[in-house]
Amino acid sequence: MDTRTIRRTSVTLPALNEPGLYLSNVTSLEGGRGRLAGFHYADADLRELDLADTHLLDGRITGLKAQRTRLEKLRVDSVEVTGCDLASLQWTDSKVSRSVFRDCKLMGATLEDVTLDHVLFENCKIDYSTFTRLRATGPVIFSKCSLRETTFTAADLGAALIDDCDLRLTEFDGGKYRGLDLRDNDLSQLRGLGCLKQIVIDRAQKLQLAEALTAELDVTFGEDLDDN
Repeated sequence: MDTRTIRRTSVTLPALNEPGLYLSNVTSLEGGRGRLAGFHYADADLRELDLADTHLLDGRITGLKAQRTRLEKLRVDSVEVTGCDLASLQWTDSKVSRSVFRDCKLMGATLEDVTLDHVLFENCKIDYSTFTRLRATGPVIFSKCSLRETTFTAADLGAALIDDCDLRLTEFDGGKYRGLDLRDNDLSQLRGLGCLKQIVIDRAQKLQLAEALTAELDVTFGEDLDDN
């Protein structure tokens, strides 16, 4: 199987090129009996995408645009999602494994109680989103993504790596982050530093964390005071 490896973290990619696997073109993601396997769903432009109690297995979703997206109790296994724009995404109580999100817009998304295992987000725009109780039970990589003003609340990201991402005003509010790899990012505008105990950084990033802490504490420098 193909993998994507950055430093110590390796994600197993979807196995869509296996001999004997044929992807059928479909016009809907609603499979019979709540299961859709071996599929290719492309270039749909929807007003609403509403999926619940569905299992997506071995497939590609490309060029999908939806003005409002609601996903609930969704199981996603070995799926590539490429070039999609899922506006107003609300995704709850779901599990995603061995899957890739590449060149996607998920801005303003709300994810709650979603579990990730061997998942890659690459070159995605996920700004202004809220991840509540997001759990990485296996390796997860965010690579070259924009996470500007995104909030992680009560997340468990110990198995995750964030690499070369825009983390301006990204906030961590409670949760477990021991082992989270934040190397090769600018950390100077992070928020919620008190939650990030035992993360992995480079020594050169210590000054960035100091800058972030100074801003978060809203300190006043003595030399800026008027002592007269």
